[in-house]
Amino acid sequence: MTTLTHAMVLAAGLGLRMRPLTLEMPKPLISVAGKPLLDHALDRVAAAEIGTAVVNTHYKGEMIAAHLKDRKAPRVVLSPEADLLETGGGIKHALPLLGTDPFLSVNADILWMDGPTTAIQRLLQAWNPKVMDALLLLHPAVSAYGYDGKGDFHMDPIGKVTRRRSGEIAPFVFAGVQILKPELFADTPDGAFSTNLIWDRLLESERLYGMRHDGLWFHVGTPASIGQVEEHLEVRPHHAES
Repeated sequence: MTTLTHAMVLAAGLGLRMRPLTLEMPKPLISVAGKPLLDHALDRVAAAEIGTAVVNTHYKGEMIAAHLKDRKAPRVVLSPEADLLETGGGIKHALPLLGTDPFLSVNADILWMDGPTTAIQRLLQAWNPKVMDALLLLHPAVSAYGYDGKGDFHMDPIGKVTRRRSGEIAPFVFAGVQILKPELFADTPDGAFSTNLIWDRLLESERLYGMRHDGLWFHVGTPASIGQVEEHLEVRPHHAES
């Protein structure tokens, strides 16, 4: 099984849909199911024995820095952004801190519960750099709590993905966790851009793959969604994190 040494935790967003809560604090520090969203993500990274997490910051970044200053595992390195760089630009800006090997990327606005084997461990088991340059954790859209879109991807039996076409409904949504090769960012714009640019290039070369998540998945996008997540977990305590 592949081992990773670095993870990127994306925590720089403005959290506009989470207002008014984000008028006082950045979205990654909002508590859901007993702890801040950012800590949920970092605890997953630590449990996977990934030693270093690079956390990008922008909106109220000083609050995130203060929150993380005493954290021991994983070791946290901050990647402040003077201008918001979006997902792809944020990762590219942090590449000098991430090293030259494939790394894990985790969005800080999601919450997931693992199945029998942790999602990160399953990604590491499925990762095959000979045929893939990125591996996405995907979740069935119909059972994605807090998600009301039309899905992102189709996926064939070996994990190769294709985009949802305009007017279609796709069965899988990107679950906010992925393994990426750093060289994917070599020929990308300076400044802000989305990882969708990376994915579109990999779709052309057929080197973008997905893996179906086998646990619960929540998108925490609005204040109302926090109560929905917590209510759901209270009635299913056997799925709650230890």
